[in-house]
Amino acid sequence: MMKPASPIEDFSRLADYLGEHKIKRTAAVAWPEDDHTRDAVEKAANAGFLNPIMIGSEATTDRYKGRFSTLTADSPEDASEQSVRLVQEGEAQVLMKGFVNTDVLLRAVLNKEKGILPKGKVLTHVSAAMISNYHKLLFFTDPAVIPYPTQEQRVAQVEYIVNICHKFHVACPKVSLIHCTEKPDERHFPFTVGYEEIKRMAREGKFGTCIVDGPLDLKTSCSPEALQAKKIASPIEGDADALVFPDIEAGNVFYKTITLFAQTETAAVLQGTKVPVVLPSRGDSVQSKFYSLALATLITTDNEQDL
Repeated sequence: MMKPASPIEDFSRLADYLGEHKIKRTAAVAWPEDDHTRDAVEKAANAGFLNPIMIGSEATTDRYKGRFSTLTADSPEDASEQSVRLVQEGEAQVLMKGFVNTDVLLRAVLNKEKGILPKGKVLTHVSAAMISNYHKLLFFTDPAVIPYPTQEQRVAQVEYIVNICHKFHVACPKVSLIHCTEKPDERHFPFTVGYEEIKRMAREGKFGTCIVDGPLDLKTSCSPEALQAKKIASPIEGDADALVFPDIEAGNVFYKTITLFAQTETAAVLQGTKVPVVLPSRGDSVQSKFYSLALATLITTDNEQDL
């Protein structure tokens, strides 16, 4: 019987893992007209896990001819549409946003006739964070896409984030449904009542092997000492692998706080789409974009097939 793979608990291990298992994917890079995007893509290609298709201006495609595949685009809109077409045709397994406004790329991604969001799928944003004083990667959703998730959307968020944790070989992810207190509050926060249904679904195996609990606040989710001090019993045990935030405001503030004050490296992708979409901010670091490409590459794999 094959020994289960060890969890991938930091980003450097992620890049090494992709190399060790010779995992490589093709990425359509929409409008790589900035140095950060180019540097991240070149770094991923040099690391051996990415085969880029650079879809940009004539100056950019001339720069990469003979090294990477290239397609010339007239504008960010054209580059976005060409990138989505490559995914639709099966030529790319990852899509990356370059120096393009998010709304421009999303128009192509969400186009009802030519887009890559299958009917019935929920589009959401999942991040992974390597926080300096946390002992493993921490996944969370959604700081960027869904303003106020419905119950259906929150169920999808849990499903996606558990799947990503499994791709990182976390055998039984601990997923915390975040709130400002540890008690459901139907009057002021009616969505917390829906947490009970999500926990029931987890117990019934709807998300695969995982533990889901909540509402819990951030400290009781990630600190055994805080959990003990509050005398709260939770199967999360202050050792969360993943956090599901109640809304975009909470998720976005958390994201900005950890990256500004806690020396945090992040990676992020859109989920629900036909392939992972790397949707960084234009101001994100080269390292963050590189890690996002590595994350996107890993989650396209079938673990049994690629081990």
